[in-house]
Amino acid sequence: MKKVIDKAESRGRSLYDWLDSHHTFSFDEYYNPRRMNFGALRVLNDDRIAPGKGFGTHPHKNMEIISIPLKGKLKHGDSKQNSRTITTGDIQTMSAGTGIYHSEMNGSDTEPVEFLQIWVMPEKLNTPPAYQDYDIRPYLHKNELALIVSPDGNAPAKLLQQTWFSIGEVEAGKKLGYHLHQSHAGVYIFLIEGEIKVDGTILSRRDGMGVYETGSFELETLKDSHILLIEVPM
Repeated sequence: MKKVIDKAESRGRSLYDWLDSHHTFSFDEYYNPRRMNFGALRVLNDDRIAPGKGFGTHPHKNMEIISIPLKGKLKHGDSKQNSRTITTGDIQTMSAGTGIYHSEMNGSDTEPVEFLQIWVMPEKLNTPPAYQDYDIRPYLHKNELALIVSPDGNAPAKLLQQTWFSIGEVEAGKKLGYHLHQSHAGVYIFLIEGEIKVDGTILSRRDGMGVYETGSFELETLKDSHILLIEVPM
């Protein structure tokens, strides 16, 4: 097994009066040539938006994008006339394809919204743009990692790439095994909350770790933890 470790405090940061965003990989004004991507995983942003504020209408092209709310209300609008507010327990996917304009705003005028925005490079370019949101609550079970994104219809959401996302809240003292779905792939482990150990490495809140050149690995929870796994082609 090979691995890369990205500690929370090593991430890039964009800080404005309305936005506090941490970047695991190079993004916006943060540039680190050693932190461009992990395989097909290109962006992993940890965003906090002030009440009533947000990202105004802006374009995307040829990127698979998933938003995962952690707290508050996230309001989406786009050039395909989609408009929806999602919250914790929902996820939103968007295939930018040939091009789409969208906005992401805080849906509350009183409370901040916190969410992860993740970009995955697509398997094919210039596909028709598409947007969808999903309620993943029925798939979430305590002490399990729920499959929420897959390329083959075995999860509630789908992206146009050979990628699998799993997420779950796991109590302290548990051990969970993960088997990769394909060869020549890796898994990026992002610890939303808690503390875990993987292959002798301890990860804390908002730490990331990519593992590859392995067919499986084991997670051990040292504290109650909220865990996100992203399997992508390398």
